Amino acid sequence: MKLISKKYYNRDLSWLRFNHRVLQEAADQSNSLYERIKFLAIFSSNLDEFFKVRVSDIRKIKNLDKPLRKKLITKPNKLLKKIKKQVHLQQEEFGDIFINHIVPKLKEEGIQLISCEQFSDAQKKFAEDYYQEYLENTLTLNINTEDGDETVFIENEELYLTALLNNEELIVVKIPSDSPRFITFPAKSDIHYITFIDDILKHNFAKFYKQKEPSVFHAIKISRDAELYIDNEYSGDLLTKIKDSLGNRNTGQVTRLLIDNTMPSELLEHIKKMLDANETDILIGGKYHNFKDFFDFPNPTGKKLSEERLVPVPEPELQQFSDMFDAITKKDRLLYYPYESFDDLLRLVRQASEDKDVIRIKVTLYRIAKKSELADALLNAAKNGKEVFVFIETKARFDEENNIRWGKILEENGAKVIYSYPGIKVHSKILLIERMENNIPKAYGYISTGNFNEKTAKIYTDFGLMTANKKITSELNQVFQLLEGDIIIPKTKNLLISPFTTRSTFEKLVKTEIENAKSGKNAYIILKLNSLQDHKMIDLLYEANNAGVKIRLIIRGICCLVPGIEGQSEHIYITSIVDRFLEHGRVYIFGNDENEKMYIGSADWMTRNLDHRIEVITPILDTDVYSKIRKMIQLQLDDNIKARIINQEQDNTYVNSTGSIRAQMETLSRFVDKQKILS
Repeated sequence: MKLISKKYYNRDLSWLRFNHRVLQEAADQSNSLYERIKFLAIFSSNLDEFFKVRVSDIRKIKNLDKPLRKKLITKPNKLLKKIKKQVHLQQEEFGDIFINHIVPKLKEEGIQLISCEQFSDAQKKFAEDYYQEYLENTLTLNINTEDGDETVFIENEELYLTALLNNEELIVVKIPSDSPRFITFPAKSDIHYITFIDDILKHNFAKFYKQKEPSVFHAIKISRDAELYIDNEYSGDLLTKIKDSLGNRNTGQVTRLLIDNTMPSELLEHIKKMLDANETDILIGGKYHNFKDFFDFPNPTGKKLSEERLVPVPEPELQQFSDMFDAITKKDRLLYYPYESFDDLLRLVRQASEDKDVIRIKVTLYRIAKKSELADALLNAAKNGKEVFVFIETKARFDEENNIRWGKILEENGAKVIYSYPGIKVHSKILLIERMENNIPKAYGYISTGNFNEKTAKIYTDFGLMTANKKITSELNQVFQLLEGDIIIPKTKNLLISPFTTRSTFEKLVKTEIENAKSGKNAYIILKLNSLQDHKMIDLLYEANNAGVKIRLIIRGICCLVPGIEGQSEHIYITSIVDRFLEHGRVYIFGNDENEKMYIGSADWMTRNLDHRIEVITPILDTDVYSKIRKMIQLQLDDNIKARIINQEQDNTYVNSTGSIRAQMETLSRFVDKQKILS
């Protein structure tokens, strides 16, 4: 299989094309200045994770036996070269956007980002005073000579300045990560001068080491393998293994050595030797690294240079009820984040924690906010004598430590906590509340496409369904019985549960469309996903295409399906929306011979979601909820401002740069208008 074939686009290269869409937002002059800066930070943060996770996986493949390696991927070295080439091109585009577009725009607004070479005498004095007061005593200096035995360890994702003095002394200094990255000089006019902490250090180092120019100091940063690689995951205490393995991320194999483009070859050779790095590891960047720090770029002007802060609105109909259980009993309720408030879900859990008739609360937690009101409500429920069951996924990458911390707190306060299963992740986002009503237990359920996380609910678009429908709640209870070990295989007619029924049900739904198309009926499939990677499902979509099924996909990230090929995918049209909010909700719609079926849930069409994770997907049975989701999806299908076409080349061409429909802003205006009408 080629890296990019007519049948499948490589998943890693496709992910890089997604990150390019993020970069396009930084270039988009219709975005506010600080929104564009934010997208530079997102691009940088995304790329860091890509090297820590995906590139490390590809490197591991190189070490496998050839027969097994062939089953996983062909020619990992070739793929790494393609990745490096694409990243290099994106880095160049990144640098052009920042230097030639963002910096001049900042200057127009009275903000000048200056380097140490541009410091005035007063700024030099300020830099020296700042260094002495805040930095000098916090620095760790490493000196490595050509024939010395000292090894300098470079920490994962940390920033360092390095120089080669007298052609033999390698100076390596870590830039303090607990200090602000940007320093604002005292303003004496309408012009505000800002510099990197890197330049404060360079100026002082040049003076200390008696260098004529601070340009002898260069920035380096490395990414290390972030996988935990827990040996024999199926035996022993998995929780303890995960806790013990977290530190390995700081010492893993180097997967990227990022240097600035002015670094002299002599210095680079010393660094390569020190890190045991080779040419494949090296990526050339600009003068500064760690642009994810631009999330906190200061605005000293007082001007409005960023987007208006979104204030999510309460779901209008829910506000007519003082009792959430009454509201959900009357009909299903849908929350659409971040347009609608996460507070309505918190209100439900808080009420359940206090309600004398509630006997138990069960929930799965995949990524918990560090400060979590939802977890606080669960703690309150346990203290009030409710039976609280919490399944915590400790294998949620980069959130393991925080999840474990919350698990221990919940346990200590009386909740029953179960941590990760070996070999499988629990990725579902589900909640079940059991309440005694007229001496009969009644269940209330919540199924979402997104995490129980107050922070991400403000920036990710997700759907959350509240229901008391027994068709759903009785089957949701089975999922929790599965998690608690009371049953081995859930038996459901309505919910799709991975790894048991999700793949087979989706296959059946696609095949129904194929049969309808062959019978001359109107047949179509609409999917909104984060990622489409599973080859079996892609092949089935190709089969549907050849049968005449109309297929419309909205794929935010990875897309391995290759559209627009005659006899394979000419009836498949794909767009991707990258805008102010991260599109995260998954929606699955099937024509079903004019009796359309709709589902929402946590699973992408990736092999891991279909076969190796516990996912929960629910049908939408309430007509009002159905209509609400359908309208929101139609807006996304019609987007012609922020939507890009996913074609054979994945070159991220906009649908129509002169369009008039921007789905997220149209959605936002509808919710805001609704709030105004009600008030």
